[in-house]
Amino acid sequence: MSSSTANMTKVFGRPSSMTDVPFTYCPGCSHGVIARIIGQTLDELEIAEQTIAIAPVGCSVFCYLWYKCDAIQVAHGRACAAATGIKRARPDRIVFSYQGDGDFASIGTAESIHAANRGENLTVIFINNQIYGMTGGEMAPTTLVDQKTTTTPDGRDPNLFGYPIRFSEMIAQLDAPVYVTRQAVYDTRRIISTTAAIKKAFQNQVDGKGYSLVEVLATCPTNWRMTPLQANQHVTNTVTDVFPLGDLVDRG
Repeated sequence: MSSSTANMTKVFGRPSSMTDVPFTYCPGCSHGVIARIIGQTLDELEIAEQTIAIAPVGCSVFCYLWYKCDAIQVAHGRACAAATGIKRARPDRIVFSYQGDGDFASIGTAESIHAANRGENLTVIFINNQIYGMTGGEMAPTTLVDQKTTTTPDGRDPNLFGYPIRFSEMIAQLDAPVYVTRQAVYDTRRIISTTAAIKKAFQNQVDGKGYSLVEVLATCPTNWRMTPLQANQHVTNTVTDVFPLGDLVDRG
């Protein structure tokens, strides 16, 4: 080993709160970036040992393999209900759910809204890739008008299926949530912004402030039938027109 190699300082690596188990996410999707941000946040706040992750059915169903913290799997859509029960039974724990749009905004609509309306002291990470990613690429509540999915092969027709639901805007109308924001990870600047938002959402829970929701616009190149580059450009140029980025509520 040369002296220059021996003197090298490591400046970037896997968060210590994450295992070395490979992700099961499709190559090029946004989940890996977001999952890493969560691990980095657990490290920085030094809360991994007291954290409990809630993973419903969906692309994140195996998150118990990736974090060095307690985790449970719950039925599709029930993450916020399970998180509420755990947090109330163990208020000393940091509880977060990691949910897709089909899970959080469709199957779990009631659980999601009422947990927010009660102001449960939870952190919810809501991944919006406008589609059911794991179960076959079906239309989600967030699917864009004219977007083709396995259940809308001719494109989403609003006369038949309604319009995309801006779920974070719905949550933002409630009195109890302390923090509601929509972020993205399609470039470095947005990754930095999302990292700050997720850290803030966890810090709110540590400080006992109440319910925080971080929606993240994500890609699904496999079901969108796009390359990762095309998918990121699609989010940048099209998806953000329907789902504008930024903070919707900040009562922290």
